[in-house]
Amino acid sequence: MLTAEQIVAAQKANIETIFGLTQKAFEGVEKLVELNVQATKAALSESANSTQAMLSVKDAQELLTLQASLMQPLAEKTAAYSRHLYDIASGTTAEFGKAAEAQANEAQQKFMSVVDNASKNAPAGSETAVAVMKSAVSAANNAMESVQKAVKQATEMAEANFNTVTSSAVTAAKTTAKKR
Repeated sequence: MLTAEQIVAAQKANIETIFGLTQKAFEGVEKLVELNVQATKAALSESANSTQAMLSVKDAQELLTLQASLMQPLAEKTAAYSRHLYDIASGTTAEFGKAAEAQANEAQQKFMSVVDNASKNAPAGSETAVAVMKSAVSAANNAMESVQKAVKQATEMAEANFNTVTSSAVTAAKTTAKKR
């Protein structure tokens, strides 16, 4: 059923997909490294500034005030870092998801082509078996689409929950800093 050219073309497409996904993975790693370098530079700078400020403190009340003033920016920066980290991970995951979905769609089309070709060449009297096979393939395709929709909804819900937790943490840090 498959010719040598079709097999070579399929292998070539698979290799291109693998290299494309590898490239996307490295882009994600590069973004992560860049984020961590920026965060480290900022942390070192802020640490030096905080140390200088603590060395100039004259009494305990001033030290408590200084500590309280450092908490809110720390919480906001931690939330921003987490958000950037999440964006990098979700962006890279989305690229992998798109590639997987495209591969699945292509495989479904090829399989349906094989089924159609087989049904055309099927012996007389096998129409019922061919119909059952087509029905099973259609049901499997519908199930796959349902799973993909459910995963997408779960991902959107997780992102909304992440955003809610992040904003709650920042708000809590602001409230705590104001109380001090």
